[in-house]
Amino acid sequence: MTELLWGTAQPPSRGPKPAVTLAGIAEAAIRIADAEGLDAVSMQRVADDLPVTKMALYRHVPGKAELVAVMSDLAMGAPPERPELPWREALHAWSMDLYDGFTRHPWLLLSTIGRRLVGPNELTWMERGVQALTGSGLNGSEQLDAILVLAGHVRTLALQTTSQPGGRQGLTEEAFVGAFAEILTTHADRFPSLANALQSAGRTNQGLEFGLERILDGLELLITSQKS
Repeated sequence: MTELLWGTAQPPSRGPKPAVTLAGIAEAAIRIADAEGLDAVSMQRVADDLPVTKMALYRHVPGKAELVAVMSDLAMGAPPERPELPWREALHAWSMDLYDGFTRHPWLLLSTIGRRLVGPNELTWMERGVQALTGSGLNGSEQLDAILVLAGHVRTLALQTTSQPGGRQGLTEEAFVGAFAEILTTHADRFPSLANALQSAGRTNQGLEFGLERILDGLELLITSQKS
């Protein structure tokens, strides 16, 4: 698995020239997942899409689990290059870029969870996030935890607001609030605090920004307190 993710696997040295490459296989799998969801990806389906024989794929990748790991890292890509920014602006931009990546490929929300090996692109995302906090006064553990908290918030909002091809349909925050408001029209007596909060909310589609700013506020307080 490590060799596949990090590009250190040796290509076959004998036999005819391979009809496909690992990158080509992963790109085909990404197209399928984008259109129909992660469950639609299989070795046979990718082979049919290229088209090559299923056995031709096994010359490059041993099975679906390894294929999903490779295609996930490829789909994530490296984070966008941005000019050097103060830590707060850098982490805000980093978080929004991550959210954009999840909305482009919603199946990444499913393929990038749990204990697993990570590839160079995913580690580059982590590197860029931690890099923003270099010199902030936070120790290594605090820097890593800050990135995990931000990524967790982004992932949660992306799960709520994106649709999985071939799977459940996500709701925008506006639709979510609208559905709640409709229910509370007839059940406000049971949930008075919730009904009052929704009635006075006013704005929608603010969950991602609101959460990011509160997390960054907390980090700023922590950084300031350690410098005083």
